[in-house]
Amino acid sequence: MSQAPGRWRELIARFGLLLALVVMVIVLASISDRFLTTSNIINVLRQISVNAIIAFGMTVVIIGAGIDLSVGSLLALVGVSAALLATGAGLPVWLVVVIAVVLGLLLGLVNGLFVGYAGVAPFIVTLAGLTIFRGAALVLTDGRPISGLPPFFSRLGYGTFLGLPLPIWIMFGVLLLTFVLLRHTALGRAIYAVGGNREAARLSGIPVRRVLAFTYAFSGFATAIAAIVLTGRLNSAQPTAGQAFELDAIAAVVVGGTSLAGGRGGVWGTLIGALIIGVINNGMNLLNVSSFYQQIVKGGVILAALLLDRALSRREG
Repeated sequence: MSQAPGRWRELIARFGLLLALVVMVIVLASISDRFLTTSNIINVLRQISVNAIIAFGMTVVIIGAGIDLSVGSLLALVGVSAALLATGAGLPVWLVVVIAVVLGLLLGLVNGLFVGYAGVAPFIVTLAGLTIFRGAALVLTDGRPISGLPPFFSRLGYGTFLGLPLPIWIMFGVLLLTFVLLRHTALGRAIYAVGGNREAARLSGIPVRRVLAFTYAFSGFATAIAAIVLTGRLNSAQPTAGQAFELDAIAAVVVGGTSLAGGRGGVWGTLIGALIIGVINNGMNLLNVSSFYQQIVKGGVILAALLLDRALSRREG
């Protein structure tokens, strides 16, 4: 009998998020007959794709006990850079995509070098990145959107494969890549070790600085992919795109059960967190709830997730 509470806590910790998502789906389906339709479910997945891709990269950073506030601005900078190359430089589209992804990875690496090697606090480094990347995007475009993109971008945003929109396939591709990285590589184990106890990781021979730099490079890589997807969906590049996307990504990670203290969490939880937020937004839109109230509800969900994480951490301790 004494083991029963522990088993229940373990089950809640492992399946509680999924159960919460199922309950939300059941409630919304009972309220609105438009919610649980194939077209609407696909619409929810399409809507969360950009945020989820960014959040997968953010998950890696947060598991390493960091934070990346620059992803929204980086998304805008990568998007406008790709659009300028595609419309003005006459480069093949595949090369434009490669350059854009490499640009995101390198700018993320710059953040990581400041955090890992210069020892600057992640909040300060990425806050500076948030301002610098946004300013660079505005300078490159003179504050104006870029349109007239090659057809590849619109196909990427609205094309389908086996009946599913391409952004959803890309989202699942980045999900699987991140999962393999975190759970099936030595580097992934090192990220968990660094996030759990940086000093112990250093003493055990893990190159802490390189691991930290990598986490931010991976976040930049994921954000660059999200930028290409968003550019395709909008069929234009906006220098103001991505505002507050860092908050949505952090929300998905936190709701998904990854600890802000680092060393605990996973990318599947992040997907469920993004789905929970997406289902809430979609459900309230179907019910014609004001967007102002939607912000309040989203904030309440994040706060509840943080309180649950704290309670579980205390019980484990």
